[in-house]
Amino acid sequence: MIRWCRFSASLLLFSFLSLLLVFRYAYAVLPLVAAGLALLCLLFWIVNRESRWRLDRGDGAFLLALLVFAAVWVGDVWRTGVWPVGEGKQGMWLPLWPVLAALVLVAWRKAPPRAGFWWWGVVCGAFLVGGVAAYEHWWLGRWRVGNGINAIPFGNLSLLLGSLSLAGLVSLSSARNGLRLALALATVGGLLASVLSGTRGGWVVFPVLALILLLAFHATRPRWGRFRGSMVGLVAVLVAVLLAMSLMPGAPVKGRFTQGVANLQDYAGGDAGSSLGVRLEMWRAGWQLITLRPGLGWGEGRLEAQRDLWVEEGRFHQGISRYDQLHSDLVDTFARRGVPGLLSLMALYGVPLWLFGRHWRRSGDEQARALALCGVLVVVGFVGFGLSQSMLRDVRGLSGYLGLIVGCWCLVKGRTAGAGLSGR
Repeated sequence: MIRWCRFSASLLLFSFLSLLLVFRYAYAVLPLVAAGLALLCLLFWIVNRESRWRLDRGDGAFLLALLVFAAVWVGDVWRTGVWPVGEGKQGMWLPLWPVLAALVLVAWRKAPPRAGFWWWGVVCGAFLVGGVAAYEHWWLGRWRVGNGINAIPFGNLSLLLGSLSLAGLVSLSSARNGLRLALALATVGGLLASVLSGTRGGWVVFPVLALILLLAFHATRPRWGRFRGSMVGLVAVLVAVLLAMSLMPGAPVKGRFTQGVANLQDYAGGDAGSSLGVRLEMWRAGWQLITLRPGLGWGEGRLEAQRDLWVEEGRFHQGISRYDQLHSDLVDTFARRGVPGLLSLMALYGVPLWLFGRHWRRSGDEQARALALCGVLVVVGFVGFGLSQSMLRDVRGLSGYLGLIVGCWCLVKGRTAGAGLSGR
C-alpha cells in the first residue's frame, strides 16, 4: 500500500507542476484528487493500525501554519456570512484549501513522492508555458499572453517555474546530462512566458530570486576563487537571455515599463484612471481601511461595501470597484481580517521559509538541499508577488503556493528523515 500511495503522490505532483497553467481546471481537479487519495491512504493505515506517521515538530509547525490561516479565514466568513468568490466566481471554497493541503501533507509525509517527478514536472511545466506563450504571442498576435487566464498569475507562476528549473541546474551537480539540458531549456521557457505575459511585478521579484540562486551556486562550490569565472559566466548567460527576450520584436517589456512610467506621471497629476493608478488607489483605500479597523478588519463583503461607499463619495477613483481584492496580499489580508489575518499570513510565509532555510543550510544531502532551495524560492517569490497582487485570493495562485510548498516539504523530509536532520 505504501508503494502504491507513493507512486500516486509522485504522479499527482508531476501532473500538478506540468498542468497548473496549461489545463484550465488543474488548480482544482488535481488537488481534490490528491486530497481524496490521501484520505483513502490515511484511512487504510488507521484501519490496519499503522502507527509510524513520521511527523515531527517541523511538520507540526507547518501544519499549524496551514490550519491557522484557514481557521482565521473561515472565522471571517462565519462572522460576515460571505464567502470569497474570486475572479470568475471560481474561488468559493478558498478558505478551506489549506485544510486539504494539510491532509495531503500528513499522507505524503508517510508516503512521500519521488524527487525525480518534481524535477521533470517543473521541466514539463516550464516547457508547456513557454510553448503556450510563444504560440499566443507570435501566432495569435497577442501582446500579453495568459492562456485564457489572468496574465499576472500566469506570468508570476511561469517565472517561478523557470526559477525552479534554474535552481535544479545550479544545485544538482550529480544530475545526468539529459536532466541538466532539460532544466536549462526549461529555464528559458519559464522566463520567456513571464516576459511575454507583460507581468511587471514578477520582473521586480526576479532579481531577488536570482540573488538567492547565486548564493546557492556559490554554496555548492568549496572555493570562491576557483569558481569565480563560473559564477560570472552564469550571471552573464542569465542576463543575456533576459535581455534577448526583452528586446525581441513585439515583446511587451519596453511598452509595459514605458506605460508604468506614464501611469505614475498621470497619477502624480491627479489622473488615477490608469492601470497603475487604480492599483495605487486600491492601496491607498486599503491603508485607510486598516487604520479605521486594525483589530479584526472589515471582513469578507464588508470591505468591498465600505470601499464602494467611499467611491460614491468621490474619495477614490471609481475604477477600484471593479475588483474583488486590493491587489496586495499584505494590504488585502490586513484590511479584511485585521491583526489575526496579518499574523496568519506571516506564519504561512514565515514558517515554511524558516524550515526550508534550515534544511538548505544544514542538510548533507545534495538532493535535499536543492529541494529546500526550491522551497525558499517559492516562498520568497510569493512574498514578492503578493506585494502588488493578491495571489492568495487567486485560484491558481493559492493552489500553486499550497501545492508547491507541501510537495517540496514532503520531498525534503523524505530525503532527510533518516539523515539526522529532523524537524527539530
